[in-house]
Amino acid sequence: MMRTDVTFPSAGLKLAGHLYTPDSEAPGPRPALVVGHPGSGVKEQTAGLYARRLAERGFVTLAFDAAYQGESEGEPRGLEDPGQRVEDLKAAVSFLTTLDAVDPGRIGAMGICASGGYALTATATDHRIRAVGTVSAVDISRQFRLGADGTQDPAVLEGMLDAASAARSAEARGEDVRRFPLFPATEEEARRGGPHVHEGWEYYRTPRAEHPRSAKTLTWTSVDRLATFDAFAPVGLIAPRPLLLIAGREAVTSWMSVEAFQRASGTKELAWIEGASHIDLYDKDAYVLPAVERLAGFFTTHLAA
Repeated sequence: MMRTDVTFPSAGLKLAGHLYTPDSEAPGPRPALVVGHPGSGVKEQTAGLYARRLAERGFVTLAFDAAYQGESEGEPRGLEDPGQRVEDLKAAVSFLTTLDAVDPGRIGAMGICASGGYALTATATDHRIRAVGTVSAVDISRQFRLGADGTQDPAVLEGMLDAASAARSAEARGEDVRRFPLFPATEEEARRGGPHVHEGWEYYRTPRAEHPRSAKTLTWTSVDRLATFDAFAPVGLIAPRPLLLIAGREAVTSWMSVEAFQRASGTKELAWIEGASHIDLYDKDAYVLPAVERLAGFFTTHLAA
């Protein structure tokens, strides 16, 4: 397998990606997959892991950094803009269609966590995407409105929207961009937030998977963009193209995969990985390997020549 550093445009911004190409010979152009990263991730983390594993199974794969994050262009840094994130996925598909090694009629999309939700929206309105799979899919807008487990007090979002409004006014006066931290400062604080918060802190803020370019903060002006987005609203438009949702049985976010599955029609599958939490599916072989096998089988079937 060969990894190549690539760049491609998305709405006027240059995105940075890693293109993975299988070593084995192929009789012609191959099927290809766009692989999106979680909301604060970068291509060097779980998106790259899945891209490598799927390239080992014969797919050309592209993991990339979203605009405003990682090595990709965009200011202010740390902006999470759902519309741009969907556009980034479509731009990645466009890039793949230009490659001689790729069959443009056999392109799929795969998203992890927040990009799982974004991939559903992108697939719904981009017919070049012939099949879509997700791992630990989250509609990040629902997470901000309702919390990871769906039980968040509405006052939390109201307070965040107040802060977002204040940030916009401050920036209009020429003040610096205002940001908020994504993770607790210490492990003790993370543990007080519960298992899901602690696991996210451990993945992103310790040697387990910490990366200097992954987002540690988001801009407050991300919040009002996120609050009104709905990744699942267009899911019905995916059919008749096939959909695979993979979720950990122990994940507090699994209700979102269930909701997306219920909204979908046509060929659809909800696959459970027993014993796995949301973030177990990012990097732990005991859970990643069966997820990769499900994805490889799904895309092999539905992106057949």
